[in-house]
Amino acid sequence: MPNQTVSTDKAPKAIGPYSQGIVAGDLVFVSGQIPLDPQTQQMVQGDVRAQTERVMENLGAVLAAAGVGFANVVKASIFLADLNDFAAVNEVYGKRFPNAPPARSTVQVAALPKGARVEIDVIAVRR
Repeated sequence: MPNQTVSTDKAPKAIGPYSQGIVAGDLVFVSGQIPLDPQTQQMVQGDVRAQTERVMENLGAVLAAAGVGFANVVKASIFLADLNDFAAVNEVYGKRFPNAPPARSTVQVAALPKGARVEIDVIAVRR
């Protein structure tokens, strides 16, 4: 079975040559989301908590378009412009995973697209 592209207008449009998500067999790969408002394609205003909330909403929209949710996520990668934001990002992120959180990596990077402070991508399993 060929890979299926996942697309929704409830998450920002891709700003490069990539898909919002891909379904490959039982796996759902969601591209890294930054805090863009899907209606305006502009960065949300506010601190890293507000940015993380928008990122999680964007991830949730792509997951939903693929027929899964946060409970199906098995791996997440978090990219931070400043590792000092870890606690605030972790607090917002953790609300989506109250039980059995997924495996995760968190790294500080030199920069993120459009000056974002946080980007997160996830992998989920359809069950």
